[in-house]
Amino acid sequence: MVPVEQQPALGFVSTYPPTVCGLATFTQALVAQVRARGHRAGVVSVVDEPVPGQGRREVVAQLVNGSAAARLRAAAALAAFDVVCLQHEYGIYGGEWGEEVCALLDALPMPVITVLHTVLAEPLPRQRAIIEHVCAASARVVVMSGAALGRLRNAYAVDVSGATVIPHGAHENRRGQPPLSQAPPTILTWGLLGPGKGIEWGIDALACLDDVDPPPRYVVAGRTHPKVLEREGEAYRTQLQARANVLGVGERVEFIDGFLARESLLALIRRADVVLLPYDSRDQVTSGVLVEAVASGRPIVATAFPHAVEMLGDGTGLVVPHEKPAAIAAALRRLCTEPGAAATLARRTAEVALGLAWPTVAGRYVALARRVLSERGASVA
Repeated sequence: MVPVEQQPALGFVSTYPPTVCGLATFTQALVAQVRARGHRAGVVSVVDEPVPGQGRREVVAQLVNGSAAARLRAAAALAAFDVVCLQHEYGIYGGEWGEEVCALLDALPMPVITVLHTVLAEPLPRQRAIIEHVCAASARVVVMSGAALGRLRNAYAVDVSGATVIPHGAHENRRGQPPLSQAPPTILTWGLLGPGKGIEWGIDALACLDDVDPPPRYVVAGRTHPKVLEREGEAYRTQLQARANVLGVGERVEFIDGFLARESLLALIRRADVVLLPYDSRDQVTSGVLVEAVASGRPIVATAFPHAVEMLGDGTGLVVPHEKPAAIAAALRRLCTEPGAAATLARRTAEVALGLAWPTVAGRYVALARRVLSERGASVA
């Protein structure tokens, strides 16, 4: 046994590559930085079906939804770690509203840090009960914004004294950036594609900017969300392409359909004059795309979802109403035509980028794990 102050081993529970989703990307980046700090880290990967030969040495088990035997194997694998860091999101765990996560938590004797990626303002009774169970079974709860913490306090019977705000991490991406206001200006939206992303409002806004010289182009990067693809195929992407053609901007809208490797995506973000987040959601208290855009020092236009209001509402970016193409167009026009406007926002986002870097964020998780163990009077195995 070695003192707690040394290197606690962390076990993570989450979706994980090759699964394609924001949670998997988040956990992969966090695990990499924890390991880079010299800590042993392993992952229990949450899957709907077994993934033969997942092929990543850090994956120590698979939590197969609906399988009690897989849950027991996952719990046994996690016993090799001092602290578990569990990622919670609706839709990834089995059972109604992911209720199987409760059984896993009840089987773990070691302290658990649970990261809540979604905190609903008006949860259904079963959703509320699950979150309350998860929080009660956790030594600490992490949320990624003040808005999420406020919702947890107001809508759930949870002791928020054990809750901590740690922002979503981002990759350092401010080196070698081209100057803003290239010709033509490039507006970028990226992430998994599906209804609710509001891309249609971005296309409508683009059609209002024909008089800008030169008129901007709109790049939409990312594959269709796997669950959307399974249910609806490429219907949403096809509708967007048709919409752009009807509005006469088809040649200025580029869809990059597929998974972009990290360096390719970061390069694409660096080349953007404006990042646009036209999301329909009024509930989103965590956005990895928003954090990556801020960390990249890009000017940002976003609809008024809670995380955007919190991060950008002080003038760090431009926040616009939901589903209002005219308001989006006015914000884009300002950044594309008003001298110095884009550069001012870029400087403001760069000022807050340092605290969002993955090494800094991972350090906060490690410090929290040490604190949890210290409070329990535990030692590191």
